[in-house]
Amino acid sequence: MCMLDRQSHRLRRPRAHVRPASQRALEDLRYIRETMELSSAFTATPGWGQVLMGVTAVIAAATAARQVTAQAWLTTWLVEALLAVAIAITTMELKARRRGLPLTSGPGRKFALGFLPCVLVAMLLTAALTRLGLARLLPGVWMLLYGAGVITGGAFSIPLLPAMGSSFLLAGAVALFAPIWGNLLMAATFGALHILFGLWIAREYGG
Repeated sequence: MCMLDRQSHRLRRPRAHVRPASQRALEDLRYIRETMELSSAFTATPGWGQVLMGVTAVIAAATAARQVTAQAWLTTWLVEALLAVAIAITTMELKARRRGLPLTSGPGRKFALGFLPCVLVAMLLTAALTRLGLARLLPGVWMLLYGAGVITGGAFSIPLLPAMGSSFLLAGAVALFAPIWGNLLMAATFGALHILFGLWIAREYGG
């Protein structure tokens, strides 16, 4: 009887849960998709968006050059910065949507984590240098930090971005030690470089 009871108990023991093959396949596909997403590059960099940013920067540089006070000059460029951010976010969102790659995807997050710290530092230094009456140093600071951000974020994006960031670094170094050329170099970098690389990106990476 004891032997029969033990055999009966073993027969009644619940079986380990076995996942259906379809569920395992879906989980495998999800894992593969997430792995590829994290290892891929951020390709939603907007070429035509950069062209538009460059055009508005050229207009801003021409407008800022006619200002008679440092405050008016600074206000002109701050308005341009806000406009450029709006253009960049809108055009990136549109391009990402066309490619089916949300901005919050793995590559998008890595790009943002590389770029945004430089933007934060630029904001803090803008406030500090303006308060100290050193606004003449701002063009060099802006170009250096923007270039550093583009290079860092560009490591997770298309190969053209580090080259563009390096150009900003070079121009920023010149502007930092020769502030008299600051506004002109802003037009050359935020304006002309954005247009040039924007057209290149639009041609090579689809808009």
